Amino acid sequence: MELLIKIIPALVLGSMLFFSIAIAPKIFTVLPSEEAGKFVRSIFPVYYMFNGLQYLVLTTLMLYTGKSGNILYISSLIFFLFIVSNYFLMPQINKSRDVDNQKKFKILHFLSVVINFLIIVFSILLLLLIH
Repeated sequence: MELLIKIIPALVLGSMLFFSIAIAPKIFTVLPSEEAGKFVRSIFPVYYMFNGLQYLVLTTLMLYTGKSGNILYISSLIFFLFIVSNYFLMPQINKSRDVDNQKKFKILHFLSVVINFLIIVFSILLLLLIH
């Protein structure tokens, strides 16, 4: 269990960085705009769900093994941010795009980028605190 506690944040961080650096920029350069939008709408729920589930497992393992303090708080916060992103923010981003509310879309999209960045930073911090 201790090994999983050390590995999960690294796996999530690696997948997030790979997606942010390699995949996301390529989507809009390789696919036509409309198709890229469809692809992004289909991939982000999976991205948030997959990474969020890993943090759910991590937080559960921490509770089970009696971990407490900052590492438990940070893990719980990251899990919460994945939930907010997937179930509250993404539907609002999609809705604002559907009704062509560009101002709202840009604000919400920026917020999602900030949350994603915070998750990356908190994951790095968590890795430093766990080891």
